[in-house]
Amino acid sequence: MKKVTMQQIADQLGVSKFAVSQALSGKPGVSDETRNRIIQAAAAQGYYSQRHTRGKARPVSLQEMEKKPPALKNTVIVLIPNVRYQLPESAFWGKIADGVIAGLADRGIGSMVVTEHNSDRFLHIINPASVLGLVGIGLVADQIVLEIRNAGIPFVLIDHEDSLILSDTIFMNNYDSVHRLTEYLIYLGHKSLKFVGNPGYSRSFFDRWLGFRTALEEMRLPVQEAGDRLLQIEDDREVEDILKSMYARKSMPTAFVCANDATALHVLRTLAELGIRVPEDVSVTGFDNTEEAARLSPPLSTVDVPKTGMGRRAVELLLRRIENPDKPFEKMLIHGEFINRQSIAPV
Repeated sequence: MKKVTMQQIADQLGVSKFAVSQALSGKPGVSDETRNRIIQAAAAQGYYSQRHTRGKARPVSLQEMEKKPPALKNTVIVLIPNVRYQLPESAFWGKIADGVIAGLADRGIGSMVVTEHNSDRFLHIINPASVLGLVGIGLVADQIVLEIRNAGIPFVLIDHEDSLILSDTIFMNNYDSVHRLTEYLIYLGHKSLKFVGNPGYSRSFFDRWLGFRTALEEMRLPVQEAGDRLLQIEDDREVEDILKSMYARKSMPTAFVCANDATALHVLRTLAELGIRVPEDVSVTGFDNTEEAARLSPPLSTVDVPKTGMGRRAVELLLRRIENPDKPFEKMLIHGEFINRQSIAPV
């Protein structure tokens, strides 16, 4: 394959070679729009597949890692960006991180948890030369993914993927899990269902929405319009106003399928304030099976995410990548079990 150069990308987009260099290295100096155009063009032309970035990783065998010679890098970064609800003390993300750390410890590999979200400083707080690899948990900014890629650090992303910079990823089987859950609600007689969550927030939310929508389409039931406010929420606190407005218009569905347990909690609280009984009047489901879900009133029916197990599988995927840096990227889907509690009932 003919080598793709920065100048070729610059000529295609009508920008300077300097702009291409700044964008592909994750440095400031170009607008976000221009940066995205450059990264997209580079990915489309196969620039990233050339593996000519600085700090290119060499293959490391599992036998080498087990022997742990003094010169061998033996630390994995566990990256949890400190944005929105993704905090290291969060029960959900924390359990996934625990799985990663435990999986590394089982193999005698050290770990360092990083919560820095400023891409301009990320590589300044670690030494890429001493890092064996990285596991990113949850939403990771494009800038950081680009810096990691440019530094030649092998990495795996959990519950996130970058559409322009390919990598190994691990997700829940979000589509099938919500599709089956929605089919079950339809089996119980529900014909008016609403999804609560913004599909644009993350790939996981989008796949859950897609599973929900497809189940309704297959049964020829009404599907929410794209402009539905429940599909546009930016903060779960908006749920209260939307549900109160629906109640005033007498347009309540018989079931709410929530994008996650945190959203379902807001739905349950608002329905209680309105005097709407769950599950007698309206059924509610969540996703994640957080510890709080079982303590809600009523206990929330949800999809269990094997959080610790996802972390451990990420370690396995990372070690395979380190041992075989040129193998095709993989996307692993983990099955989620539906936990049927007391928040749903037949119509």
